[in-house]
Amino acid sequence: MLINELSKRTGISAHTIRFYEKSGLLKGKLDENVKTNKYSHYDEESVERLELVRDAKSIGFTIREISQLMDAWYNNKMTVDEKLKVLDDKLVSITDKIKQLKEMKKMIDQFKKTVKDDAC
Repeated sequence: MLINELSKRTGISAHTIRFYEKSGLLKGKLDENVKTNKYSHYDEESVERLELVRDAKSIGFTIREISQLMDAWYNNKMTVDEKLKVLDDKLVSITDKIKQLKEMKKMIDQFKKTVKDDAC
């Protein structure tokens, strides 16, 4: 399939797919039978990889982290325990971020109270 069909199937824009390709998260293949253009063609693995990227991004992984994970994951370089550790580490990171956000919310609530009391 061409990039437009891949985009429609995954809901990810062609521009973003090209960015992921440049980042090494995805690789299209040239059709050797076609000599008139250099369009990349994508297969079902491309769909799976893009869905993994989308899901990983939605839970807070960076492009760099995703790239490292995908290489190890798809090339069976990680054991189940190592995969679980990566996920556990991300959970710790998210928990820390939630704590920071709660502290920020508390500070904003205090500032609002100060403003309402006309103390600033």
